[in-house]
Amino acid sequence: MPGENLSRDEAQERAALLSVEGYDVSLDLRSAVGDADGEPRTFRSVTTIRFRCADPGATSFADLVAPSVTSVSLNGKDLDPSEVFDGARIVLEDLAADNELVVDAQCAYSRTGEGLHRFVDPEDGEVYLYTQYEPADSRRVFANFEQPDLKAPFRFEVRAPEGWTVWSNGVGEPHDGVWRFAETKPISTYITAVVAGPYHHVTDTYERTFEDGTRLEIPLGALCRKGLAPYFDADDVFLVTKQGLDFFHDHFDYPYPFGKYDQAFVPEYNLGAMENPGLVTFREEYIFRGKVTRASYERRANVVLHEMAHMWFGDLVTMVWWDDLWLKESFADFMGVFSMVEATRFTDGWITFANNRKSWAYRADQLPSTHPITADIRDLEDAKLNFDGITYAKGASVLKQLVAYVGRDAFLEGARRYFKRNAYGNTRLGDLLSVLEETSGRDMATWSRAWLQTAGVNSLTPQVLLDGEGRVGELAIVQDAPESHPKLRPHRVAVGLYRRAAGGAVERYARVEVDVDGPRTVVGELAGAEAPELVLVNDDDLTYCKIRFDENSLATLRARLGDIADPLARALCWSALWNLTRDAILPARDFVDLVLRFAGRESDIGVLQMLHAWADSALTYYAAPEWREEGGRLLADGAVRELRLAEPGSQHQLAWARFVAAVASSPAELQLLRGLLEGTAKIDGLEVDQELRWAFLGPLTAHGVADESVLAAELARDDTASGKRHQVRCLASRPSAAVKAQAWASVVESDTLSNALVEATIAGFAQPSQRELTAPYTEKYFAAIERVWADRSIQIGMDVVSGLFPSSQDSPATLDATDAWLSAHEDAPPALRRLVLEARDDLARTLRGQACDAAAAK
Repeated sequence: MPGENLSRDEAQERAALLSVEGYDVSLDLRSAVGDADGEPRTFRSVTTIRFRCADPGATSFADLVAPSVTSVSLNGKDLDPSEVFDGARIVLEDLAADNELVVDAQCAYSRTGEGLHRFVDPEDGEVYLYTQYEPADSRRVFANFEQPDLKAPFRFEVRAPEGWTVWSNGVGEPHDGVWRFAETKPISTYITAVVAGPYHHVTDTYERTFEDGTRLEIPLGALCRKGLAPYFDADDVFLVTKQGLDFFHDHFDYPYPFGKYDQAFVPEYNLGAMENPGLVTFREEYIFRGKVTRASYERRANVVLHEMAHMWFGDLVTMVWWDDLWLKESFADFMGVFSMVEATRFTDGWITFANNRKSWAYRADQLPSTHPITADIRDLEDAKLNFDGITYAKGASVLKQLVAYVGRDAFLEGARRYFKRNAYGNTRLGDLLSVLEETSGRDMATWSRAWLQTAGVNSLTPQVLLDGEGRVGELAIVQDAPESHPKLRPHRVAVGLYRRAAGGAVERYARVEVDVDGPRTVVGELAGAEAPELVLVNDDDLTYCKIRFDENSLATLRARLGDIADPLARALCWSALWNLTRDAILPARDFVDLVLRFAGRESDIGVLQMLHAWADSALTYYAAPEWREEGGRLLADGAVRELRLAEPGSQHQLAWARFVAAVASSPAELQLLRGLLEGTAKIDGLEVDQELRWAFLGPLTAHGVADESVLAAELARDDTASGKRHQVRCLASRPSAAVKAQAWASVVESDTLSNALVEATIAGFAQPSQRELTAPYTEKYFAAIERVWADRSIQIGMDVVSGLFPSSQDSPATLDATDAWLSAHEDAPPALRRLVLEARDDLARTLRGQACDAAAAK
């Protein structure tokens, strides 16, 4: 990573000096196949950049991260690569008003998902390539000016091995072994893309006739590795794609601007997806090899629509610098759910958002690294770490609040004006606020200061006073903020009153919307209402806050949570209870008890799966250590019971089966999993497909029931890329000191594993049930992380620093060791310190939660 960073100040200076007219990029990828003779694989990259300089005679630089540069020519003059290229930058002196730079380089194929990733399919030996650039890895593939505000048209040509197909942002055709692609519209470097290989490819067409008679046809494509073709449900991908295009055309009044629309599902992908215009890339795990629940299909639809929203928010109109990353990610996160709920079969998407997506935001916003939605991004390392729960999920939550604040029509009209005024350009916060002020008449500057330019999450708690007749005399909402971020914000909220109805269901009988502002807001409209059993202060999830409860409401939830009729209200209550657990207010054992008593009645499958994850985390991190064994037994017994009670063949049965695998530890539970694997045990309706087999093998391996020979046999049964990742994870999870040493060395001391296998190895190594085996690695972790950060790519550095932090060594001694490292490394890279600070905060929260749970037992 040294020398590869780029600061905001440098980018601003370069943008003031240069404007780019166009790129021609020629890649020769024939070296991707065949024998490399043990040498690192490289490919030839020749780039021609035409650009203007506002101050002739000035000096600037181009970006390129490559093993070697063959030649550099500036305005026809050959430059000595050894003098102008330092491994990350090419110095450009004495620039003219009009310039042409030609760089001929040998660039490296990637094994970390950064740049041009090369993957060899173990199933058939085929090679697959794809690019991933955000925020700044296109410079690993071609020379450029790597910052979002230096947009330009691109023309790509790619020479590929015989029999391959190549895709890029524009339409391409092969001629004499070379694929040439149509010139793009002006776009940023980080959203250019190339995908190449023997991919399985399916096509379709989107057709639309507008009111003025204009007809639009968009060629659609979907592709994946040949080994995944039998599982590829491209028809459903195309269905959601067409529904999304209809929605955005209806609401944005700006036709899709990038011609074709290909969607590539690629292996060993670091992200969920990437919004390259005309060629969106996704992680191939969105192609399901086995039975999954509706929640998985909903998640995929949401990601498809999230990336589609980027075609407007991010690709057509792009932020100037990464400070305003939210201008694309917050909007795409919000519009992904908004369009999914209104245009597809997944009409309950806001439930998933409230219960799942926002929990990511709440966690991020309570870390010491929390930041305003409009962040202070000093350099590229900052930018890489800011693809977080605040930029995405908090930003989307705030936009939902904004829609409630300005109104839906004003919000969408603002978006339409924003696109038309800034098409193919770059914007800052003020550009968006100005159009929203026009369309809504609201003071957007005040709203922005409260919501976009401050950090932290508020808590809203109801206070209910009853009169002499047992009715509501006064209902108020108390707003709190943490000491570290004391800002109180204006909230547009719905307040719901709930009570038991005939038949026992807990139902809402009163609802009002109110503007909460300041530390205490009286809800006058509810005075005189019948006394509630439950007050829900953010009903319908209009704002972004932590919901709290008065004592009566909390007692109702303890007794009747499963009786709440409305699934969104129920999901909001579950989320609030989980926040109480994380905040060391509700003991972990109480949360586990709630899950055991009420999760079996949960109708929403996404909420159920979230409850499983939270219950597992409550036991692993927040339960008092002396109660873990008992809590684990209770949770596993409950999971097995619900598995046997679930409707045969249902998605709920599948979810409970996976949860049994997550919490199994006793001989009886492990014997059940082994029997289901071997066919000696049976649960009616449960199909143990290949993915479920690996899920069952995980705990069997971690508890020493399945050994290396069993894993080898399973890999022979599933000798695929997915099977290999599962096997590597299981191998690293075996309960052996030698195994842990080998896994540690393969990730920390060696640099031979791909990003996907690094991730799998870390997951297997870090088993919470193996605290004694991993205890010796606390000291080794702190001794290694600075070197790892310096020597490895930022993606691998992030994986190691976050994934191997000794979180399972949950003692004050580990907290002290973390503090000692932080004190001794005040000059460490800020991004590295941020990751360690975040891990420290999680550990401190763990210890507070355990103390709360221990106190509950006294």
